[in-house]
Amino acid sequence: MRTWTRRLLKRTFDATAAAIGVAALAPAGLAVAAAIKLDDGGPIFYRQERVGRDGKRFRMWKFRTMSVDADQRGPALTVGSDRRITRIGATLRRFKLDELPQLINVLVGEMALVGPRPEVPRYVSLYDPEQRQVLALTPGITDRASIKYRNESELLSSSEDPEMFYVRAVMPDKIRINLDYERTATFWSDVRVILATLIRI
Repeated sequence: MRTWTRRLLKRTFDATAAAIGVAALAPAGLAVAAAIKLDDGGPIFYRQERVGRDGKRFRMWKFRTMSVDADQRGPALTVGSDRRITRIGATLRRFKLDELPQLINVLVGEMALVGPRPEVPRYVSLYDPEQRQVLALTPGITDRASIKYRNESELLSSSEDPEMFYVRAVMPDKIRINLDYERTATFWSDVRVILATLIRI
């Protein structure tokens, strides 16, 4: 009963907050969209395939911060001052503004405000049986792992093999943090994670 009640409260809060957020941030979103379009004339949004709850794939909304052909020019990871990042994209990433469109994913129920960041299929295919337990959780915009690794791009840039370091060290630690968090998570602990995220931004 406790789990069911928490899920209902969480979903109600997420949907309400996402609806208010979409409406309140619409003017800022229009300004960001105009800046992206004026920067290089390319698409405003970038919708990357991610793996959600129970392994279901979905398209995650983001403001585009990289060149249009970024997927063909490099890896899925963004490392340090990646040359694929556009001028306006660097600013959006610094203040996490590129994540705002994910409120749409929250609104339709594909994501939550707090939950493990959804991975791309390529990395999910590397999960071992224990790590796959994280797929039982609804992915989110932020979580404790995101707070810990808020400077992930810079951390990866210090490694000789960023992707290998991510797969062998960072990704497993993120999954561990999220599984540990879920065991004792409450509505109020989710609120604290949201506040902690906003403070660090």
